[in-house]
Amino acid sequence: MQDLTVAAIPGFFATMGVEHLVQRRRAARAGPSAGDYERRDTLASLTMGVGSLVLPPLVGRALQPVTPGRGRYAKVLVALGLGAAAAVTAADVVVRRAELDDDRAGSRTHPDDHPAPEGTAVRLARAVRPPAAAVSVASGIVAASTAWSARWAGRRVFERHGATRDRGTGLGTTLATIFAWDAIYYWNHRWQHESRWMWAIHVVHHSSERYNLSTALRQPVGENVGVFLPYTALCAVGVRPSVIEVARGVNLLYQYWIHTETIPKLGPVEEVFNTPSHHRVHHGSNRRYLDRNHGSILIVWDRLFGTFQRELDDEPVVYGLTKNIRTFNPVRIATHEHVAMLRAVARSRSWRERLGHVLRGPGWSPAPPAEPVPAHALAAG
Repeated sequence: MQDLTVAAIPGFFATMGVEHLVQRRRAARAGPSAGDYERRDTLASLTMGVGSLVLPPLVGRALQPVTPGRGRYAKVLVALGLGAAAAVTAADVVVRRAELDDDRAGSRTHPDDHPAPEGTAVRLARAVRPPAAAVSVASGIVAASTAWSARWAGRRVFERHGATRDRGTGLGTTLATIFAWDAIYYWNHRWQHESRWMWAIHVVHHSSERYNLSTALRQPVGENVGVFLPYTALCAVGVRPSVIEVARGVNLLYQYWIHTETIPKLGPVEEVFNTPSHHRVHHGSNRRYLDRNHGSILIVWDRLFGTFQRELDDEPVVYGLTKNIRTFNPVRIATHEHVAMLRAVARSRSWRERLGHVLRGPGWSPAPPAEPVPAHALAAG
């Protein structure tokens, strides 16, 4: 079955061309805006769009050998993660004891006395802890993501649980599946904003400081290393994987047209459906607009669960991130937050901090400040 988003590619380019002309005329009349097309930004968005179609299947195949319960090298991955975690835990103990000893010694000596040099074990622990922490967390993320994805493979779930309840491919089933997909999407989208691990995947879509139809195509390429509420759970109640794929396509196509500044507020439609106005808020880095309007087709989910915010006439949306990355390099766009997250993990002094940097929100930080990462531990973020 052909992917609806692939079939729509000619329409994407045609509508982007029309929007570009509208924006040029508007800029000539009223000056530049964040909706204008900028060549490097547009190329970056289009590159990420192509990558989102090509890379996930390739990465999925590459990760099959290390998928727990499926791949022949899965035990190697798990052993690597557990071994690194054990090394980090042991290093934590050594460093913590050394710091306690230093505190006790400091309370007994004159302030002008120089502290005793650290022993070999302590220096080794300090050197091992950052890279081992990063390896442990990265291995755990890959193992959890691949195992979860394999567990919820649509065809497998349908054959095991849903085949005897087959709902067919009628209009009613398709509409109900689109509605169910939309509900699941809300929670997955919200989860991607509330956990740094998931934000590292989704941040790609928010990285542009422009807002036009090309921004809709700036899609993540790293969903293989995420854990989502499974849309394929619908297969267990008899929904065919092909119908779920149609719902996915409809959902993504709907989201395309709401990435624009050329369409104003739409009156009563705004009370039920997601619109360009609502989604402009979602892409805002303004404090008032952060982490709002997660819905896809329907905005009612945000109204029900307390994440709704209208676009305000007296507060123009500022697009992008709270700390913009200032690059059009697709590799950096795709990986910068993963690297920053692992660097934060490497700096951490305890498992509470490490897991906090992964599972808690993107802005979370521990107190007191974590120790610096040695320059050789990870590439610069």
